[in-house]
Amino acid sequence: MTLKQQLLQEIESTPDSILVIIFNFLRFLKQQPTQPDSLQPPVAEPILRGSKAKDLLKFAGTWQGDDFEECLQSVCDNRSPAQF
Repeated sequence: MTLKQQLLQEIESTPDSILVIIFNFLRFLKQQPTQPDSLQPPVAEPILRGSKAKDLLKFAGTWQGDDFEECLQSVCDNRSPAQF
């Protein structure tokens, strides 16, 4: 069975609410450049090693929002345990 046949088979059993999302995504993809490199994920920047806590001091006391407590709670809720 070809990929197109498999897709058509899946489409037949997919609810309309999901088909709308798939349709919009497909239209978005078709507007993108078709070069093979465009399908590759972007290369991530390397993690900076050797930085110290004192490097962050220049940012201390510079919070510009009114949602500090909400952001802090989000960090506490979503952080993973440190591994050393």
